[in-house]
Amino acid sequence: MVEDRTTDGTRIAQLLSSELDGREDGELAALAVTNADRDIDPTVDGVRAYDVTITGDSGDDDGDITTDNPAGERLAQVFVHPDRSHLEFTAGQDVAAEAAADAGLRVRPKATQPPRTLVFVESGAEVKRATDVVQAVVRAERADGAST
Repeated sequence: MVEDRTTDGTRIAQLLSSELDGREDGELAALAVTNADRDIDPTVDGVRAYDVTITGDSGDDDGDITTDNPAGERLAQVFVHPDRSHLEFTAGQDVAAEAAADAGLRVRPKATQPPRTLVFVESGAEVKRATDVVQAVVRAERADGAST
Protein backbone atom coordinates (compact mmCIF):
# COMPACT_ATOMS: atom_id res chain seq x y z
CA MET A 1 0.00 0.00 0.00
CA VAL A 2 1.37 3.42 -0.97
CA GLU A 3 1.25 6.12 1.69
CA ASP A 4 0.27 9.57 0.44
CA ARG A 5 1.85 12.38 2.37
CA THR A 6 0.72 15.95 1.79
CA THR A 7 3.85 18.10 1.66
CA ASP A 8 2.55 20.94 -0.53
CA GLY A 9 2.76 24.13 1.53
CA THR A 10 -0.35 25.66 0.02
CA ARG A 11 -2.43 22.55 0.67
CA ILE A 12 -1.13 22.28 4.23
CA ALA A 13 -2.14 25.92 4.87
CA GLN A 14 -5.59 25.19 3.41
CA LEU A 15 -6.02 22.17 5.68
CA LEU A 16 -4.95 24.21 8.69
CA SER A 17 -7.35 27.01 7.75
CA SER A 18 -10.21 24.51 7.53
CA GLU A 19 -9.38 23.13 10.98
CA LEU A 20 -9.08 26.55 12.60
CA ASP A 21 -12.02 28.26 10.96
CA GLY A 22 -14.35 25.33 10.38
CA ARG A 23 -14.53 23.86 13.86
CA GLU A 24 -16.86 25.40 16.40
CA ASP A 25 -15.73 23.46 19.48
CA GLY A 26 -13.64 24.51 22.43
CA GLU A 27 -11.08 27.22 21.94
CA LEU A 28 -11.44 27.07 18.16
CA ALA A 29 -14.88 28.70 18.39
CA ALA A 30 -13.12 31.92 19.42
CA LEU A 31 -10.92 32.02 16.30
CA ALA A 32 -11.30 33.21 12.74
CA VAL A 33 -9.10 33.06 9.67
CA THR A 34 -8.78 36.67 8.48
CA ASN A 35 -6.99 38.72 5.84
CA ALA A 36 -6.61 35.70 3.58
CA ASP A 37 -4.60 36.19 0.40
CA ARG A 38 -5.81 33.58 -2.08
CA ASP A 39 -3.40 34.58 -4.85
CA ILE A 40 -0.07 33.69 -3.31
CA ASP A 41 2.89 31.89 -4.76
CA PRO A 42 4.86 29.97 -2.12
CA THR A 43 8.45 31.13 -1.62
CA VAL A 44 11.43 29.55 0.08
CA ASP A 45 11.31 32.23 2.79
CA GLY A 46 7.52 31.87 3.13
CA VAL A 47 4.76 34.23 2.05
CA ARG A 48 1.90 35.27 4.35
CA ALA A 49 -1.32 33.45 3.49
CA TYR A 50 -3.66 34.52 6.31
CA ASP A 51 -3.98 35.62 9.92
CA VAL A 52 -5.46 33.70 12.84
CA THR A 53 -7.51 36.17 14.87
CA ILE A 54 -9.28 35.95 18.21
CA THR A 55 -12.91 36.93 17.73
CA GLY A 56 -13.81 36.71 21.40
CA ASP A 57 -16.96 34.70 20.66
CA SER A 58 -16.73 31.38 22.44
CA GLY A 59 -19.68 29.95 20.54
CA ASP A 60 -21.28 28.66 23.73
CA ASP A 61 -24.02 29.93 26.02
CA ASP A 62 -21.55 31.21 28.61
CA GLY A 63 -20.60 34.29 26.59
CA ASP A 64 -17.36 35.54 25.20
CA ILE A 65 -13.84 34.39 25.93
CA THR A 66 -11.76 36.86 27.92
CA THR A 67 -8.10 36.94 26.91
CA ASP A 68 -5.11 39.24 27.13
CA ASN A 69 -5.47 39.42 23.37
CA PRO A 70 -8.62 41.50 22.67
CA ALA A 71 -11.22 40.49 20.11
CA GLY A 72 -10.00 41.23 16.62
CA GLU A 73 -6.35 40.95 17.60
CA ARG A 74 -4.06 38.65 15.68
CA LEU A 75 -2.88 35.52 17.47
CA ALA A 76 -0.68 34.25 14.63
CA GLN A 77 0.05 34.50 10.92
CA VAL A 78 0.36 31.55 8.56
CA PHE A 79 3.10 31.53 5.92
CA VAL A 80 3.41 29.21 2.93
CA HIS A 81 6.60 27.64 1.60
CA PRO A 82 6.77 25.25 -1.38
CA ASP A 83 7.03 22.17 0.90
CA ARG A 84 5.55 23.30 4.24
CA SER A 85 3.72 26.04 6.10
CA HIS A 86 4.51 27.75 9.35
CA LEU A 87 2.62 29.63 12.03
CA GLU A 88 4.22 32.78 13.36
CA PHE A 89 2.78 33.40 16.82
CA THR A 90 2.48 37.02 17.88
CA ALA A 91 0.86 36.07 21.22
CA GLY A 92 1.57 33.25 23.64
CA GLN A 93 5.03 32.61 22.21
CA ASP A 94 6.31 30.60 25.19
CA VAL A 95 3.18 28.44 25.31
CA ALA A 96 3.36 27.89 21.54
CA ALA A 97 7.01 26.82 21.77
CA GLU A 98 6.36 24.35 24.59
CA ALA A 99 3.16 22.92 23.07
CA ALA A 100 4.78 22.52 19.64
CA ALA A 101 7.83 20.77 21.07
CA ASP A 102 5.58 18.47 23.10
CA ALA A 103 3.60 17.70 19.92
CA GLY A 104 6.77 16.82 18.01
CA LEU A 105 6.60 19.83 15.70
CA ARG A 106 9.66 21.79 14.65
CA VAL A 107 9.73 25.12 16.48
CA ARG A 108 12.10 28.05 16.77
CA PRO A 109 12.08 31.58 18.13
CA LYS A 110 12.22 34.56 15.78
CA ALA A 111 14.47 37.31 17.08
CA THR A 112 12.35 40.31 16.20
CA GLN A 113 10.86 43.08 18.25
CA PRO A 114 8.43 42.02 19.57
CA PRO A 115 9.66 38.41 19.59
CA ARG A 116 7.71 35.69 17.81
CA THR A 117 7.63 31.91 17.78
CA LEU A 118 7.62 29.91 14.54
CA VAL A 119 5.91 26.52 14.43
CA PHE A 120 6.50 24.52 11.26
CA VAL A 121 3.80 22.29 9.75
CA GLU A 122 5.60 20.03 7.31
CA SER A 123 2.85 17.61 6.30
CA GLY A 124 -0.90 17.28 6.28
CA ALA A 125 -0.57 14.81 9.14
CA GLU A 126 0.88 17.56 11.34
CA VAL A 127 -2.14 19.87 10.91
CA LYS A 128 -4.03 18.35 13.86
CA ARG A 129 -0.98 18.79 16.11
CA ALA A 130 -0.60 22.40 14.95
CA THR A 131 -4.29 22.95 15.77
CA ASP A 132 -3.61 21.60 19.27
CA VAL A 133 -0.81 24.17 19.63
CA VAL A 134 -3.18 26.99 18.66
CA GLN A 135 -5.73 25.72 21.18
CA ALA A 136 -3.08 25.64 23.91
CA VAL A 137 -2.19 29.27 23.18
CA VAL A 138 -5.86 30.33 23.30
CA ARG A 139 -6.30 28.48 26.62
CA ALA A 140 -3.26 30.25 28.06
CA GLU A 141 -4.41 33.62 26.77
CA ARG A 142 -7.86 32.97 28.23
CA ALA A 143 -6.36 32.05 31.62
CA ASP A 144 -4.20 35.19 31.59
CA GLY A 145 -7.18 37.35 30.56
CA ALA A 146 -9.42 35.90 33.25
CA SER A 147 -6.88 36.64 35.97
CA THR A 148 -6.50 40.32 35.07
